[in-house]
Amino acid sequence: MSSARPRVAVDALGGDNAPGEVVLGALAAAADGVDVTLFGPAGLDTHGLPLVETTEVIEMADKPADAVRAKPDSSLVAAVRSVADGSTDAVVSAGNTGAMLAAGLLHLRRLPGVMRPAIAVPIPAREGPSVLLDAGANADARAEHLLQFAHMGSIFCQELLDIPNPEVRLLSIGEEDEKGNALVLDAHALLRGSDLNFGGNVESRELLRGAADVIVADGFTGNIALKLLEGAIKDLLDALRAEIASTATGKLGGLLIRPAAKRLRTRFDPDTYGGAYLLGLRGLAVIAHGNSGRRAVANAIKLAARGVEHGVVERLDERLGQRVRV
Repeated sequence: MSSARPRVAVDALGGDNAPGEVVLGALAAAADGVDVTLFGPAGLDTHGLPLVETTEVIEMADKPADAVRAKPDSSLVAAVRSVADGSTDAVVSAGNTGAMLAAGLLHLRRLPGVMRPAIAVPIPAREGPSVLLDAGANADARAEHLLQFAHMGSIFCQELLDIPNPEVRLLSIGEEDEKGNALVLDAHALLRGSDLNFGGNVESRELLRGAADVIVADGFTGNIALKLLEGAIKDLLDALRAEIASTATGKLGGLLIRPAAKRLRTRFDPDTYGGAYLLGLRGLAVIAHGNSGRRAVANAIKLAARGVEHGVVERLDERLGQRVRV
């Protein structure tokens, strides 16, 4: 683990609420001991935080690979490049996810032996967080990619969550070994034959119950499952709040359950984690939600800082090198 203050580059123009909420989130993270540098246009009010001036911006609608090459002085690309040249230790952006992946592949490059980077997202399960990967980096994947995602997720859990022997399960349409499409069936066979603590298939309805420490899926399936969970949780909590406020009796009851309701909302709120690690690169990158407010941005920056302190990239490189790379 590093003893120095983590240096985190932040794309000030990334996300729906940039730059205002991004700057305020960066200020909150800096107050908690993170060395934050913002990347954005000249004249941006950073409230005293360091600014690296950039002249371009990658929009959400831009084609990722084309934009990364066409806009080398964008805030996103410049922030990623600062990790590659060693001036910062990690990068955070709530901007275009595909562009973050493309910039990471171009400037940070993959760790030796890694076929595909994967987005690893903490799921707030009942018994503690599970890690879902891939949550959107690879819409198409092969079985050997899913096996490597499982290895990366297991190392992540061991190093960052202090879980000594993480259980891995494969997201499918049924728990039975024979359930699933061709990709799932092939991945199941590889996982069953690996040295991982593989517990078989799991259905998406089990995700919030603590189905396993590591849940593996291709990026298309994982992203759909993640967004369905986030949307359902938000709508249910909002509906509960509306019902409580709709009657005098409900308001009285709401006062009694307010502490428990607040704890529940905090546990299930995506802003609590703030973002997701893009695992498999030679530098540390965190992708925040596109609609992140200041709290989510601050937590994403602190998530990046914890990754630096725990040496996530170095540990992945070391531990993957000890395995037979498929």
